Amino acid sequence: MDLNTIWEFFIEQLQKQEKVNSVYVKRMAGIPFLYIESTLEKSKLEELIIGSSARAMRGKRLHSDTIFFRKNHSLFVYRHRFYVPQEKMFCCGNLCVDCVRLKQ
Repeated sequence: MDLNTIWEFFIEQLQKQEKVNSVYVKRMAGIPFLYIESTLEKSKLEELIIGSSARAMRGKRLHSDTIFFRKNHSLFVYRHRFYVPQEKMFCCGNLCVDCVRLKQ
């Protein structure tokens, strides 16, 4: 699974929206920041972000996290990331109480 293709699809989905003027990502200290220029209000824009990230993650074992950072006129900045869930994916043989073999 390549996160770059997921990011590209996610950005394309956001750019297709009629009230979104521009979308780009900047990485600062390894953290991706999502810059969106839009005429939408904050709650509607966040719904678009959640919907677009859900479409990008469909069929993959990923989660997303979006945190509002700041707003400057019509430019919204969010800290957005896709990540793999922190759960065991295989049995290590140590008889753990949260072993994947015990899940049904």
